Amino acid sequence: MSLAFGKCYDPAGARYGIPTYPWRLAPDGLATRRQLRALGLRPGGQAIVAQVMRGNRRAGGTQVAYLYEVSRAKPVRPMTSRKWGALALAMLARRTCPACRTDAGYVIPTSLGTCVACAYPEEQCAA
Repeated sequence: MSLAFGKCYDPAGARYGIPTYPWRLAPDGLATRRQLRALGLRPGGQAIVAQVMRGNRRAGGTQVAYLYEVSRAKPVRPMTSRKWGALALAMLARRTCPACRTDAGYVIPTSLGTCVACAYPEEQCAA
């Protein structure tokens, strides 16, 4: 057994307080938030049952994903018309250039702060 595997394997929860499993070795019936969402479910207020861990060499630490019971998960709430409208307005605000006040047709990059035409006007004239 490798050192990384031993650090991440704690099914009794003695080391971390909750049962801990190595990446991809969680028992059946447990899922992460993303896995629940892919099934059309949400945690629904239930407590974290366990966690999966894996070492991250780049960051020099570990990555943790919390697990929930699939049997206790609830279905995802459907989007209402008001939520769809709010989402559409938020996306419109992200596409609107603050300098020329037009819809750029894409999300304005935060690195530029404006649409490409306003950020590089001399290149637009040359083309």
